[in-house]
Amino acid sequence: MILVTLQSCSSEDGAIEEGLPEDAIEQEDETPEDSDMMDDSEDDGEPTEQGNECPDSIGFVFEEQNGLISIEFENNDFPEGWILKNDVTDVSGEGYMQWEGNPSMANPGNGMVTFPVKITNTGTYRFIWKSSYRKGNNGTEHNDSWLRFPDADNFFGMKNDGSVVYPNGSGKEPNPNGASKEGWFKVYRSGNDNEFKWQSKTSDNDAHDIYVSFETPGVYLMEISARSDFHAIDRILIHQEDISLNAAIDQADNFSLKVTCD
Repeated sequence: MILVTLQSCSSEDGAIEEGLPEDAIEQEDETPEDSDMMDDSEDDGEPTEQGNECPDSIGFVFEEQNGLISIEFENNDFPEGWILKNDVTDVSGEGYMQWEGNPSMANPGNGMVTFPVKITNTGTYRFIWKSSYRKGNNGTEHNDSWLRFPDADNFFGMKNDGSVVYPNGSGKEPNPNGASKEGWFKVYRSGNDNEFKWQSKTSDNDAHDIYVSFETPGVYLMEISARSDFHAIDRILIHQEDISLNAAIDQADNFSLKVTCD
């Protein structure tokens, strides 16, 4: 089992069942499908100005090890609107974070949380989170949040057939169906079961898995912001493309340590 650690100077600490994609997604939404393929499309991003250092403005960094980063979503500081909940048994850590502020369907950046990740092993990684919808019984509502990697070399969605989409505002095409803006993807989970499951898709009615590429070792930012109210996130997993999703999940039981900056 791989133990992922966080990089910096002081420390603190941090199984999953794989959710299979299903039909239906949010009001304007989608029919997910699974994917194991990756992309090496080119890019225009660069590592953060902190380079290999822990970003003092944020105070910590999660360090990739052996091509894997495993994060408890609640292991961060959150703005008003995010609520820590622990009323279910199928989550890990202290519980899960649920957005209870106003929906932000068209404008990403509301309730934003930033996770710095330090990449040593460069390449293309798959992104996936373990999430649920916590209101009602319609899996096409309350089922998504915004995601952006603003300084990665490439950030894209891809299907099994190799077709790729890029966020609106990235300067690349084609762009996804549905909501996307300023480099942000709307990322959703599907299905009317509201159990927490591993699934992250983008592009309404044309579901693509999520990928991010890092060409240079260094510290990069992962940004998540609120979209649907009552979307709840438990965990995040980012793994290199040559590690299968099942293998990554099997190795993710040991979470990244949270190490703070001096």
